[in-house]
Formats: sequence, structure tokens, C-alpha cells
Amino acid sequence: MGAMRVAIITESFLPEVNGVVNSVLRVLDHLIDHGHDVLLLAPEAPGAPATYRGVPVVGMASLAFPGYQQVRICTTPQISLQRTLASFNPDVVHLASPINVGYRGALAARELGIPGVAVYQTDVPGYASRYGIPALEAYLWQRVRWIHQAATLNLAPSTASIAQLEGLGVSDLRLWGRGVDGVLFHPSKRSDALRAAWAPNGERVVGFLGRLAPEKQVADLHALAGLPDTRVVVVGDGPERENLQERLPGAVFTGQLKGEELAAAVASFDVFVTPGELETFGQTIQEAMASALPVVAPASGGPIDLVDPSRTGWLYEPGDLLGLREHVADLVGDDAKRRAMGRAAREATEPRTWAGICAHLVGLYEEAVSLKREQLHTVRQMDFARQYGRALRV
Repeated sequence: MGAMRVAIITESFLPEVNGVVNSVLRVLDHLIDHGHDVLLLAPEAPGAPATYRGVPVVGMASLAFPGYQQVRICTTPQISLQRTLASFNPDVVHLASPINVGYRGALAARELGIPGVAVYQTDVPGYASRYGIPALEAYLWQRVRWIHQAATLNLAPSTASIAQLEGLGVSDLRLWGRGVDGVLFHPSKRSDALRAAWAPNGERVVGFLGRLAPEKQVADLHALAGLPDTRVVVVGDGPERENLQERLPGAVFTGQLKGEELAAAVASFDVFVTPGELETFGQTIQEAMASALPVVAPASGGPIDLVDPSRTGWLYEPGDLLGLREHVADLVGDDAKRRAMGRAAREATEPRTWAGICAHLVGLYEEAVSLKREQLHTVRQMDFARQYGRALRV
């Protein structure tokens, strides 16, 4: 199709830092670099940019989520989204992790006859129980079903998330993973100075990277308490930080890190552990693997696709914290095994470039345009048949 006009509607954007924002930024960079015309619709927030590399950022009215100011809930109505989309006249609407405004965006695109590509990225219904509101879970799954049934094409990041959506009756599903920056996240970034600060007695460093929020289950790292010759390091920030510092008194908390500081921190771990059971993909796993770290994660969701047990790390049964501890102990206590797994992890990530992932996405945009054209043609044929039938009866 050549250059396309792409409108991206995202539930989260700068200055927030999370997996959704990182993916949106990578897609934006690729589209801009390859000459596509882009419009971004993102929640209004303190410090939010008005443009990104020349791309206009349309701020959508939003409110802060109670108790978690960084999370924004968009209140922009569907009719406003329709006006904005109609004015830009995109070839395709990209819905990034839609759940709130993304639903209205899906309906707006459908109303305008524009192909909608919905990218499933966050298990929001699963979060409901973690945040103490389990009664919302059934409604949120219904919401997910509505969103993806309204879209032309649905992208999911892992085989587990595809199965999840299929179970909801969602069709037109495609696998679309995530890339990893293998230049930024590289074993050469390992820092002796960081390691000396964290583990002055030469302990092996067991690291976590991510948002400090209930769904990440960082408190499960208490299972590593008392493990000989280890030091737990937690990189990230969020509403659970204060509570976690009490639950994990022996751990080092670095706060949120970015760029080279983040890459150096990850490369300075010996083992990477991510205990969250609601990961649809697990981008931090890829970043750790690119840094030549073996990974220990629950056998749930995205990690099942990313971690090759006994080759690039270990998977444990969800909830089996003894299994978590035993796998970490195995890697901490065997330098040769840990290094071999780390090398295999690095090799496994090398083909997963953002350039390839985003080129695949553009191909999926084109597929969505073709699918929408076929759907509209079928609708017109059915309308003609109904009108012709009525004329014959008259």
C-alpha cells in the first residue's frame, strides 16, 4: 500500500513509563522513520507532550485513577473521537491495549467504516482481584470481548493470550509479539561498581524489574529470604513500594531507572525473577534475556513462550513459591549452568528486533484494510439482495 495514514489511540502515554507506552513509542518511531502519516490520541496528563517527533498528540480528557496518580482514565466521548478520526481520515486505527477509551475508539472507527486493529496487551480483568475488586472481573472480560469483536483485526502477544481471547469468542486473531533493543540491553553493560554497591560481600544478585503494583506480585520474592549468598535488587517504582520495602527488608530498591542506567542495572544481575502471573507477554523478560540472564518465572501467560526451561531459565507452577526458591537456588549455586543459560538467553533474543516486529505490524495493518474492504463488500451485497428481494415481492 505504500505510505499509510495511521491513527493510534492509546490508554497510556508519556510521561508514564510502562510496557504499553514503550510499545507505542517503538511503533511511532518505525512509522515516522518509514514515511507514514501518524496521529496519536493519548490521555491528558501533567507533563504530557503536545507532539512526538513531529507527530501531533491529541490530548484526551482524563482523570487520575484513585490511589495511583500515574494511571489515567479517559473521559473523552465517542462522538469526539469520531470527529477527530474523521478529520484525520486514517487508513487504519491502532488501538493500544484498549479497555476504556479504546472501546469508544473501536466503536468510533467501526461507525466511520475505518479498519480497527486492537492490540491486546494487558490483562485488566485479572487485575481486578489483585486490586481488591473481584466483582468487576466478569464485567471487564465482557468489555474485552466487546472491544475485540468491534475491531477488524485483533493482535495478541503470546499463545496464551490468543487462547484467552479465543475463549471469549473473539475471531480474526493474529500473533504479534514485541521486539527488544539488543544494543541497549547487552551483557557488556554489566557494572562492577553497581554490584559492589548492592552486594559488597560478593553475593549473587537476584533482580526484579517492573512496576511495583499488586498485579506484579513482587511480594512473592519474600520466598527468597535467607537464601545464602544472595542479594535481591528491585528496580522500579509504584504504589506498592513502601509496603514492599517492609515485606522485603533485605532487598535493595533502586527506584525507577531509564536508558543506560536501566540497562546497566539489568546487566548487573545474575538471575532475573518475575513472579507476576498475569503477564500477557513479559517484555522485561526479553530485556533480561538480551542482557544474558537466565530467567525464573511462573508457567503462566507470556513467559511460557519466552522461557525455555532448562535452557534459558526455569518456569514454576503458579503459586509454588518453594519451586521459585529452588530454581533460584539452583542458578545462584551453579556458576557454569547460570552462565550457559545466560548465553542461550541472549542468543534467543537476537532475532527479535523492533524493526522486524514493526514491519510485521504494518503488514497486519494492510491485512486489516483488506479485511475491512471485504466486510464492506459483503454488507453491500447483502443490502442489495434484501432490497432486490423486496422489489420482487412488490
